Amino acid sequence: MKLLEQLVTTAGVPGREHRVRELIKKQVKGLFDTVETDRLGSLVCVRKPRPKKGAKKRGSKKSRPTRVMLAAHMDQIGFLVSFIDANGFVRLNPVGGFDTRNLFARIVTICPDIKDPSKDITGVMNPGGKPIHIASEEDKKKIPEVKEFMIDLGLPAEEVNKRVRIGDMVVLQAPMHQIGNTVVSQCLDNRVACWIAIRAIEKLKHHDCEIVCVFTVQEEVGLRGAMAAAYGVDPDIGIAIDTTLCCDTPGVPDTERVTKQGDGAALTVMDASAIADTEVLGAFESVAKKNKIKYQLSILSRGGTDSGAMQRSRAGVRTFTLSCPTRYIHTVTETVHKDDLHACRDVLAAYLEQV
Repeated sequence: MKLLEQLVTTAGVPGREHRVRELIKKQVKGLFDTVETDRLGSLVCVRKPRPKKGAKKRGSKKSRPTRVMLAAHMDQIGFLVSFIDANGFVRLNPVGGFDTRNLFARIVTICPDIKDPSKDITGVMNPGGKPIHIASEEDKKKIPEVKEFMIDLGLPAEEVNKRVRIGDMVVLQAPMHQIGNTVVSQCLDNRVACWIAIRAIEKLKHHDCEIVCVFTVQEEVGLRGAMAAAYGVDPDIGIAIDTTLCCDTPGVPDTERVTKQGDGAALTVMDASAIADTEVLGAFESVAKKNKIKYQLSILSRGGTDSGAMQRSRAGVRTFTLSCPTRYIHTVTETVHKDDLHACRDVLAAYLEQV
């Protein structure tokens, strides 16, 4: 879990993925034949086929191997500094979707230098307004909008203006915990996918397909990195790796839970961005059964993944989404079961071995 801990505590909001990209680049050294950064900032890692010795080559001599693109987005939801008032309070613009009920009384980090964590500044984020002692009953019922939140850096306005600029990255600050059989942290969406992709490739010994593993940027603001990367990669098959809702908790009907924690990797039949290719979905289900890997089928009625961008690239791509069930998504207490995490890793590796 050390790698996952490093991933979830490395800042990288859409358009500011520099730090997490460097971390992943170091981690995948030796796993791929080439590693490059495309124009939008996605990390494109190519691994040529590794066939078994003496195995009969699939296809004709002239045909290229099946090209499989894995897309694991490395950006997290966060903010950019949008305004600094006369008293030094910092205002924010969100990049990604937040439920503001989860933003009260948070410790945050402002990152003035996208590459250098030593220049980071810690602050306290709260909405403006009266504390509970003097708030009216109407005040207490109100759920503030993101624009009402501000960051207090405990510094005079002059000092804040010297150290902070409009456009600086801001992330919520939270450690990773291992609680029971689960891992709990911020931005498991979608650093778990980065972990799954890396660990699956590490497990691979032999494969006949060409694997292009892309750690994509700007997924949380419209699948932008995957759209550009897929056009350049031109894959035969596209597999998005992501988290999905796991609402098997009190207050949510069973019909709306999407997945159940501990029941294994979620093979996504469809979401709001894409419908899975039936053959690829079937292949994942078959390989899971063959290798006795726990899995569950899921449908997500709202929300999408990089599959939606890959599917529409060029003349179209056969796509599928492998999802890790995640409770309390888009909060600092996102929760995944270790069995589900490992099942995602194992089923992906098994699938790539037989493509």
